[in-house]
Amino acid sequence: MDQENFMDEFMKAANQDLTPKQAKILQAAVEIFAEKGYAATSTSEIAKRAGVAEGTIFRHYKTKKDLLISIVSPIIIEFAVPLFAERFINEVFQDQRLDDFEDLLRKIIRNRYQFVKNNVPLLKIFFQEMAFHAEIQEKFSAVFTEKVLPQFIKVVNHFKQNGQIGDFPTETVIRLTINAIVGFFITRFLVMPDYPWDDEKEIEYTIQFIRNGLKGI
Repeated sequence: MDQENFMDEFMKAANQDLTPKQAKILQAAVEIFAEKGYAATSTSEIAKRAGVAEGTIFRHYKTKKDLLISIVSPIIIEFAVPLFAERFINEVFQDQRLDDFEDLLRKIIRNRYQFVKNNVPLLKIFFQEMAFHAEIQEKFSAVFTEKVLPQFIKVVNHFKQNGQIGDFPTETVIRLTINAIVGFFITRFLVMPDYPWDDEKEIEYTIQFIRNGLKGI
């Protein structure tokens, strides 16, 4: 991965003006958190890689936890919200060619595939640390519940009504769809990144797996 392009993506996601030192601190933290995990990383290591004094870190971030949250927050905003953001849904339903569950799945996966591919170190941190930090869990839950879930319910009900999804509880459809899509990304980029995957085929297999499983009897 081109490190410059990766950091450009991250800075864009962060949606904030960073000083040069903050940018160096964040880049160093992302690299070391991804390599060693949050718990095994010291602020002195981050400072050394960033080329700043350790005290500089604490002028920008009160604690190491604040530094972690500053990295994870934009991931949640960029990864979760666009999945079923209002603008995305409106665009989908305005395009009659995409008024098909399979086409919708394809558009979602391809859209998020590029984001994941460009931000593997960030997402590695997110998935590693979410289980251990209540702040990350709460932030993700809040964003998902407020921004993503209502749109997801709207979409699922639409395709249930036109017969493209079987008579399953809406929440079950959401769970199964998310599990399949996120599972594809985790396996492809985190668990088995060096396996010679054919990404185009794997995306289509994932779509067919979800589509066929949710058709019902």
